[in-house]
Amino acid sequence: MSKPKRIRKAVFPVAGLGTRFLPATKAVPKEMLTVVDRPVIQHVVNEARAAGIEHFVFVTGRGKGAIEDHFDHQFELERTLSDKKKTEALEELLAELPEAGQTSFTRQQAPRGLGHAVWCAREIVGDEPFAVLLPDMLHHGAVPCLKEMIEAYEETGGNLVAVSPVPEDQTHLYGIVGVEDRDAKVSAITEMVEKPPKGTAPSNLHVTGRYVLEPEIFSLLARQEAGAGGEIQLTDAMIALQREKPDAFRAVRFDGSIYDCGSKIGFLLANVAYALERDDLGPELRAALGRLV
Repeated sequence: MSKPKRIRKAVFPVAGLGTRFLPATKAVPKEMLTVVDRPVIQHVVNEARAAGIEHFVFVTGRGKGAIEDHFDHQFELERTLSDKKKTEALEELLAELPEAGQTSFTRQQAPRGLGHAVWCAREIVGDEPFAVLLPDMLHHGAVPCLKEMIEAYEETGGNLVAVSPVPEDQTHLYGIVGVEDRDAKVSAITEMVEKPPKGTAPSNLHVTGRYVLEPEIFSLLARQEAGAGGEIQLTDAMIALQREKPDAFRAVRFDGSIYDCGSKIGFLLANVAYALERDDLGPELRAALGRLV
């Protein structure tokens, strides 16, 4: 087997309206809500950078200009920090900026689903394998989730999906995959089901919002009919590809914590978890939580 191409690009679908966080997201993109002192989207981009991603492709929509501004220089702020000798703050700010030419922004002009959002990135991605990271889902572990996936891809090639176990009585709430070996770190996917009825799930491994995909997915997305919610679903295109190629997908099991920042509870838990591990915040927060609860 020839060596697979290197994963250089990652797609971030950030066009969602964030209606579950209204009124906070009326004027602020949901991806710019902060977990401790960084926007959610910054945490996800940092995960991609730690995995070796070189080009960050944001699929945006109306009202998302703050995301583009966040990943750009703000000369007035940088000059002010420099003049006031706030060197540490300035260095931290600059360290998380992508280099010139490493970001691309394209618009999903109508809310037509995740599959359509990924398809909108096709001209930027080109004929290369690429990653997709859902910005709502923070993956928190000793090794970044996408780094594990890219390491697996370098061994196997093909399409990869990050998965993690959920309680058996919650499988109907998620996209679920069946695998050859439920305990393996990497295993061939035998079945994919979106929100299976209770008692019918092929396993308790749910899709967690991290993907490594071959560019052939774009041709399927181009002809994919609308599915759940009247939208073009990425899962539907993946299922169609697996029907054509039963060995097309592998699951990579992520054993860290996952916080769904698209939900209020998940967002609050992420803030607590990320703060507790910091030396400058953890001890004081832990004491304060003890007094509150």
